[in-house]
Amino acid sequence: MTLIKSISGIRGTIGGNVGDNLTPIDAVKFASAYGFWVKSQVEKDEYRVVVGRDARISGEMMQQLVMNTLVGLGIHVIDLGLSTTPTVEMAVPMEHADGGIILTASHNPKQWNALKLLNEKGEFLNGEEGAKILEIAESNTIEFADVDDLGEITVNDAYIDLHIDEILDSKWVDVEAVKAANFKVVVDAVNSTGGIAIPRLLEAMGVEVVKLYCEPNGQFPHNPEPLKEHLGDICKLVVEENADFGIVVDPDVDRLAFIDEKGNMFGEEYTLVAVADYILGKEKGNTVSNLSSSRALRDVTEKHGGTYQASAVGEVNVVTLMKETQAIIGGEGNGGIIFPEFHYGRDSLVGAALFLTHLAEKKITVSQLREEYPAYFMSKNKIQLTPELDVDAILVEMEKKYANEEVSTVDGVKIDFPNNWVHLRKSNTEPIIRIYTEAKSQQEVDDLADKIMMEIKAIAGI
Repeated sequence: MTLIKSISGIRGTIGGNVGDNLTPIDAVKFASAYGFWVKSQVEKDEYRVVVGRDARISGEMMQQLVMNTLVGLGIHVIDLGLSTTPTVEMAVPMEHADGGIILTASHNPKQWNALKLLNEKGEFLNGEEGAKILEIAESNTIEFADVDDLGEITVNDAYIDLHIDEILDSKWVDVEAVKAANFKVVVDAVNSTGGIAIPRLLEAMGVEVVKLYCEPNGQFPHNPEPLKEHLGDICKLVVEENADFGIVVDPDVDRLAFIDEKGNMFGEEYTLVAVADYILGKEKGNTVSNLSSSRALRDVTEKHGGTYQASAVGEVNVVTLMKETQAIIGGEGNGGIIFPEFHYGRDSLVGAALFLTHLAEKKITVSQLREEYPAYFMSKNKIQLTPELDVDAILVEMEKKYANEEVSTVDGVKIDFPNNWVHLRKSNTEPIIRIYTEAKSQQEVDDLADKIMMEIKAIAGI
């Protein structure tokens, strides 16, 4: 059982002991710290915070605890109920709210939940803001409201529809072209809120939807991370239904993966590549992803005359670099699409609508679309080290060893070779080095990973 306190939020397993897990007392503690921080940002007569949740079993309990804690601080709450992470992100500025909280543990299994914290723009807090909230949580400085100054809860369950309306009204989404294509799509929403949002969006675009695990009851039928080894059911059903493709989302609907018409994975890394290809084909611009994402995005960006840059791993870091470089699209290789035209957050609804438009305009199959992009293969490994070893020193030695290559130390050590790359990152909680490699064949990527791991072990003396 685990409780992880980080700058990006509070994540843990339900049940167990206070301080070791995400118990009701921990939920109140950190919601109190967040609410107090919100009130410290600006002095005003009324504060408003948007709160929504995914469909996991503990969600309703957690949401009631969090909302009523905010009420106790004198903060008015807009209750979105069952929602998605991107929907809450969009609702914050639309409500002119001071922040937002999403109750979701993203792709973690059902025993997990989390408080994801947003600022007044509907964006995740930066490191400094997150650290301040953790500091407040451990202090005795939180002051609650008098009885006459308690906040109120207002229920508003319209925001998924408002989110969809914003997408359908966008110049980037061609609803008529998608309707004319007569797509048939299977949707696996792992029995969470994507089962509400994604079919509703697709049906509004004239798509025939076959629902698989779209009942938002929190009983995840498989591991909710949208990886190939977890998606046998939808791969099979796409073929059985003679569907054009499949859509898979995680429980809070910020990660998006596709299955082609043959029942094969399109590749999570290629979700962003395909959508960026569509956007860059309409408007020249720059792109950003993180250092552990596929080189294919760089290739597609340069094909369209734009500039690609890589950030440190983490959505906040991607967003920061996107703003600095005025990138018109970006995201992460885990299927996260960030399109600033809507908001600075990963959004599977936006991604699905743009992908559908792209496919409708090209008039080809999903497998044919995948063949248009550079073929890269990725490998993800880790080396467990003994606690007394200095992980930072090992990374410095690897940096020196490859000083003649293109090396980035923005986040660990990323070594770009002419035809492949390796990214080495240390864990923040364990003596582990994570090794990500990418190359143009499975054999090449495996050989590169083996070579790098042997070199690390030699430096570490293990």
